[in-house]
Amino acid sequence: MKKKDLIFFRKTLSRQLGELTHKSDAAVAELLTSVPASADPVDQAELDLERNLAIRMLDRENKLIIKIQKALRKIEDHTFGICEMCGEEIDIHRLKSRPVTDLCIHCKTRQEKMEKLACE
Repeated sequence: MKKKDLIFFRKTLSRQLGELTHKSDAAVAELLTSVPASADPVDQAELDLERNLAIRMLDRENKLIIKIQKALRKIEDHTFGICEMCGEEIDIHRLKSRPVTDLCIHCKTRQEKMEKLACE
């Protein structure tokens, strides 16, 4: 991969990591400081549902943060853009659309087919 591409991905991933971390920190602080309580059971159920949804969103964002950190480490150790299954270079267009990917499109398709078969 070209050096300019690596610089682009490092900047993009670093920016995204900063935004997600800031957003995640703010959401955690809000969850910790707000203790919703309502005398009405229906209102309490709605508050609990909203809180659970916020927690699930935080979990998804934290998983993405971990993937971004992994991609940044790969840039540093010069393995970014290499498929973890077949060892081939991942297409630059795929990386631009999903920079945290660690599989080429062929291996990802194969993985998804195997997962689908395992579920059936």
